[in-house]
Amino acid sequence: MSIWKKMTQKADIQQYLQADQQFQKTMSAKELMALGIGAVIGTGIFIMPGTVAATVSGPAVILSFLLAAIVCATAAMCYAEFASSLPVAGSAYSYGNIIFGQFIGWVIGWALILEYMLAVATVSVGFSAYFSSFLRGFGIKLPQAISGAYDPSHGTYVNLVAIVVVLLIALMLSRGMSTSMKINDWMVIIKIAIIVLFVVVGCFYVKPKNWSPFLPFGWKGIQAGASTVFFAYLGFDAVSSSAPEVKNPQRNLPIGIIGTLVVATILYMAVSTVLTGMMPYTKLNVADPVSYALQFFHLNGVAGIISIGAMAGMFTMMVTMIYSSSRLVYAIGRDGLLPKFLGRVNDKHLPNHSLLVITIIIAVMGGLVDLNHLAELVNIGTLIAFAFVSIGVLPLRKRQDIPNKGFKVPLYPILPIISLLLCLYLMTTLKMITWISSLIWFAIGVVIYLVYGIRHAGQNLE
Repeated sequence: MSIWKKMTQKADIQQYLQADQQFQKTMSAKELMALGIGAVIGTGIFIMPGTVAATVSGPAVILSFLLAAIVCATAAMCYAEFASSLPVAGSAYSYGNIIFGQFIGWVIGWALILEYMLAVATVSVGFSAYFSSFLRGFGIKLPQAISGAYDPSHGTYVNLVAIVVVLLIALMLSRGMSTSMKINDWMVIIKIAIIVLFVVVGCFYVKPKNWSPFLPFGWKGIQAGASTVFFAYLGFDAVSSSAPEVKNPQRNLPIGIIGTLVVATILYMAVSTVLTGMMPYTKLNVADPVSYALQFFHLNGVAGIISIGAMAGMFTMMVTMIYSSSRLVYAIGRDGLLPKFLGRVNDKHLPNHSLLVITIIIAVMGGLVDLNHLAELVNIGTLIAFAFVSIGVLPLRKRQDIPNKGFKVPLYPILPIISLLLCLYLMTTLKMITWISSLIWFAIGVVIYLVYGIRHAGQNLE
């Protein structure tokens, strides 16, 4: 077979379904929503409403979150149709392999590996900072040597907390999904309860005059705000990685994906409404606007609780992303594009080989590497996957061998095309350094594919 034919060869869905039967179906729609909300609602909910209001949107940041949610909904519905039609491990990677062929699937998978692992490593550093601040409230200060990335000139050698939290989450996931989801569910409940606490308490300090003028930056401010806060919603796509472990995936996966977006939108808009009502928007351009507003009204106890909510948010986000990345790497190993041992599951029906490898990589990145200039790469990896999934709905509908009795994108084919165009537009808003860094990452991916992947592809499914 020629190289071109191998690159464009499409995966057999029946082989995928048969290979993924090794997983136990234990997850319900409720657990999928907890998984999705865990990924989408992180520290951003305590920061972005304030900073975006102060810099580009004013009180109309409420509408910016609504507009961003509508944009995200177009991609979410495309994901929901794919998840309903193809309940296989690997999310957008597997969808690309089946619809577009092996090479495009690899490109999507390589983009998602970057997104998931870099997102977790970055958030683990943020968790470490919040945890250290939390300890200082009790008079405990961690030694500087173990509180930052490797930088001897500034006296830091390893970010120990970042490494430990990643290892603890991986240990939890390695014990099985039933226990992991119970812990994740409780953490999500705590996080939502703390957000609701802020909304309820904050309502008593709202002054309607702070919402005037509502549109200080005009419609352009709403658009600029939507482009910024769009990235606050990223993570709902990770829900589709769980497909082989979901009971009744045709019904539950679309509920999990779309339900995540609905709940997240309500929470983001509620926080934005209360926050901009409590303080003039011009005063919210600070690192922690929610805590700042609470402290302004001498609500220091509630402000302290918010920091616990922030840590809970980061913890659940890392749970979802580590879980999703382990399933993604399993799927790529299952197909032979990465070493065979990564595509195996153990006697408990868990892909712990892939979990171990990605945990080591994430722990090293979070504990030793300065990620400040790499965090935005998460955005481009996500948008590439969104773009392919959006346009992929068109050929998916034409496949007679892929029946779908579940969710279908409304306004077909207009909505998938709109979703694609929106993704492409958002890509144009990313910085040049992000594009250069991503091109280097994809060049490495192409080399790995041509040297290893193309030679071993499909061997593990035979």
